[in-house]
Amino acid sequence: MKKTLLLGASLLCSVFIMATEIPFQKAEIKSIMRKVADWQIANPHPALEHDDLNWPQGALYVGMVDWAELAEKEDNDDTYYKWLTRIGRRNCWQPDKRFYHADDIAVSQSFLDLYRKYKDEAMIIPTLARTEWIVNHPSEGSFKLVEGDLKTLERWTWCDALFMAPPVYAKLYMLTGEKKYIKFMNREYKATYDYLFDKEENLFYRDWRYFDKREANGKKVFWGRGNGWVLGGLVEILKELPKKDKNRKFYEELFVKLATRVAGLQHPDGFWHASLLDPASYPSPETSCTTFIVYSIAYGINEGLLDKEIYLPVMIKGWNALVSAVEPNGKLGYVQQIGADPKKVTRDMTEVYGVGAFLMAGNEIYKMAR
Repeated sequence: MKKTLLLGASLLCSVFIMATEIPFQKAEIKSIMRKVADWQIANPHPALEHDDLNWPQGALYVGMVDWAELAEKEDNDDTYYKWLTRIGRRNCWQPDKRFYHADDIAVSQSFLDLYRKYKDEAMIIPTLARTEWIVNHPSEGSFKLVEGDLKTLERWTWCDALFMAPPVYAKLYMLTGEKKYIKFMNREYKATYDYLFDKEENLFYRDWRYFDKREANGKKVFWGRGNGWVLGGLVEILKELPKKDKNRKFYEELFVKLATRVAGLQHPDGFWHASLLDPASYPSPETSCTTFIVYSIAYGINEGLLDKEIYLPVMIKGWNALVSAVEPNGKLGYVQQIGADPKKVTRDMTEVYGVGAFLMAGNEIYKMAR
């Protein structure tokens, strides 16, 4: 009887350990990250909206900084830091042109990370000049976004903006110690949260134009990548704010609430789809939302914000799905193109922001791999 009980206890223990252990090895994570990064560098996107300083590139650079740090630390390879630095130098470390627009400051996230590494003031001064003026002259623009009306794009009136701009202010708060940056970020972020967060569904609308729209199945329209943007932005903010910082509580609680909700919407194939509540209308995998969500869940597990026993299987399933979307040459497929709501996706579609988020996710998973 005792032997039977001991055997049963041993089996239960083994199952628990297997359920909470990551099956990936560091070498395989690093290999796929390198392959994806190298393909993207060798195949720059030719479209106008992919100039060095535009937001798609800004999202790519965030992931490339993560990969550059890993490659240098593990392989003594500074190739990727050099690539990022060349981009900054040829643009004099300037953000993009539109002064208030969140998209046009997204590149500053990586510029500030490079400043933190190299301590070259040229890397931070243009961003300081831009943000200081904005903080001292905050926009009073409407939250009712109207395409073509720049006044309605001066504040964070669409959920993607919560990835593009807030981490810049969090970084400046930590780099300079000046509270004006965190106060501005808190005020503007919470205004967007109050306007776009659906407290019944615990999801973000892309912008006000989707409040009354419905999917084919009658559900509300919640865009996969849009909520991925928010989660990714929350991770970037939380990575900056110390555990004891009084500003952290709101973002941590929102992160857990949103990550918990989105994790429960994973498709059986491991992906999340373009529409979170109507995947049947968009049956193809969608990797840009999946990469951001996997990144966020991995971060939450690593930081003890999400229960490892519950969320590790979700993360593993998601990462395996993402790896299956990478072609042998390193091209990441199934990335929904630039847009504002759910759209059809095919395997041949790729985009730089999907690659950026893939590298963010890989970097976070690498930390827990064997």
